[in-house]
Amino acid sequence: MTIEGTDELLHDALYNPLALFHVSGKTAVITGASGAYGRTIAIALASLGCNLLLASGSSDELAKVAKEASDAGGNVAVIQARPDTIDDASAIIGAAVASFGTPDMLIVASGLNLPAMIDDMVVEDWEAVMDANVRGPWLMAKAFSAAVGDQGRGKKVLFVSSVRGRLGNAVGYTAYCSSKGGVDALTRALAIEWGSRGITVNAIAPTVFRSSLTSWIFADDDRGRAARARNLSRIPLGRLGEPEDLVGVSVYLLSPASDFCTGQVHYIDGGYTAG
Repeated sequence: MTIEGTDELLHDALYNPLALFHVSGKTAVITGASGAYGRTIAIALASLGCNLLLASGSSDELAKVAKEASDAGGNVAVIQARPDTIDDASAIIGAAVASFGTPDMLIVASGLNLPAMIDDMVVEDWEAVMDANVRGPWLMAKAFSAAVGDQGRGKKVLFVSSVRGRLGNAVGYTAYCSSKGGVDALTRALAIEWGSRGITVNAIAPTVFRSSLTSWIFADDDRGRAARARNLSRIPLGRLGEPEDLVGVSVYLLSPASDFCTGQVHYIDGGYTAG
């Protein structure tokens, strides 16, 4: 069946819309792969037939995620590394190129938070958060760009921001909020810089979701219950996030379905930033 006056791409989008989310055979680089989001998106992409280069500083956890992703159907290579320097970032991208060829997707899921009141926070901790959350993504983007060259059409970059990049209502988060605001700005600036090359750059911005770092918020004790109450009072959907809540929008942003979407920060927050 065809529609008069439409081209083949529009026809496919209308009559085979799931094909827009096809990523089988694509290669994704994921930093912070042993974290909650890194693991989640690694397994999801593996199940869709992606090749994966997984990077993490934790060798034991990296091995676990690699096995899970391999069991899910992906071709998986690993490198124990964090994007602390441009040499580190280049080595991560280089490992992907050596294993699978030029990568199609970059997901920067590595990051850090060291909460403290500004009067108590040492400068070195503030710098560590900024390095992990802003410098690291910038370095990975630079290394990715060098590998892609002028073959950028259809390539995807996905950063991990936070509702804290927009809202500063978490006490003790001056470093984290500042860093995630930097991720948001980097997302927009790179989207403009790379638009002519056909590379899309977007970010997801979750609220609190279940992970090893946030497990205390989900705990059934006084501290956990108090933290949940504070967060839930701001979330219209009435619950905290789960890792699976991040999968759908991530696959969208890494697939051809989002080819006309770039420079956007996508809030996955149950309505937290709506009011």
